[in-house]
Amino acid sequence: MRFGRANALRDDIASTDQILISSSFFAVRLVNLAVGGLMILGGIGQFFPIGFQSVIVGCYVIIFGAATLLLEFQIPPYMSRWAPFLFSFLGRGIFYIFVGTILLQTSAIRVVPGSIIAIVGLGYGILEYIPSIEPPQNMRDASGEWGAEQI
Repeated sequence: MRFGRANALRDDIASTDQILISSSFFAVRLVNLAVGGLMILGGIGQFFPIGFQSVIVGCYVIIFGAATLLLEFQIPPYMSRWAPFLFSFLGRGIFYIFVGTILLQTSAIRVVPGSIIAIVGLGYGILEYIPSIEPPQNMRDASGEWGAEQI
């Protein structure tokens, strides 16, 4: 009887661990979706006042935001080859810091999203060096070949 309780307790702990892991993956996914939306918002804000350079930068930031959003739903097979940095916390963190600093300019519609994106990027950079935290499935190498996790 004693071993039955121990096994039940072990199973409860295992299921609790699974819930915590899946909720942390959900949180990372939610943050990535929010960052993608902020990139698109910041890219739209980049158009005002209108100018050649602002339009070009705005288009790039909108494309980066759309790509970030789409990566949360479906990972194209070529992404692990062409953008392997998006499959690790450090690579994605540096990418977010880059996009966030592009947006840091004069108006609040650019500074606020840019600051939030850069802070999230800094947080992801820190998460890379915490060994107990693994990236969620959609941030791992999709093909199983040479990817960001093996570098």
